[in-house]
Amino acid sequence: VRAKLNLTLPISRFDLDLDTLRARAETLDAVQSAEVKIGAGGVLQVTVTERQPAYVWRSAGGLMMIDAGGHRIAGLADRADRADLPLIAGDGADKAVAEATALLRSTGPLAPRIRGLVRISDRRWNIVLDRDQTVLLPATDPIDALDSLLALNKAEDIFARDITAIDLRNEHRPVLRLAPFALEDLRRAQGNAPKTESKT
Repeated sequence: VRAKLNLTLPISRFDLDLDTLRARAETLDAVQSAEVKIGAGGVLQVTVTERQPAYVWRSAGGLMMIDAGGHRIAGLADRADRADLPLIAGDGADKAVAEATALLRSTGPLAPRIRGLVRISDRRWNIVLDRDQTVLLPATDPIDALDSLLALNKAEDIFARDITAIDLRNEHRPVLRLAPFALEDLRRAQGNAPKTESKT
């Protein structure tokens, strides 16, 4: 902050523009707000309120901590440096933080399994789970779609199945994508397994 204020001290209080100094301090990514005043004894006092990291955002530019409003705070060298923060990824994810927060609050029993949210085409989200499972949410009413999925899972325990993705983009026709080995087992059960060529 001191470097950003760019002051040469000592300086007369009459030469100080407190509003300009405050504005300079608030240009720092990590600073949410600043208060600049002349205190007792003519001492210049600068009080800053720091932005609180809420997410790690992964984009083409690397890893960045952002606050609950999507404002950039500071870069990260390694995701493990802030493993306590939820991960969002993709172009435009920083501008849709409010929706990401609402989604995470609606994940219920899935919450411990979530590895991150991925913004797709700056329109919608994918929820990435452990065990290589992904939930593809629609661009419109994603929380309603998620609520329906959680109700379905409660009734049928679909996340326990050998699936790689649940596609909810068409609200009238959710699609389950089976893992390759599960798909092969299903084909065998239906008598449609690919025939192996016998060698003579």
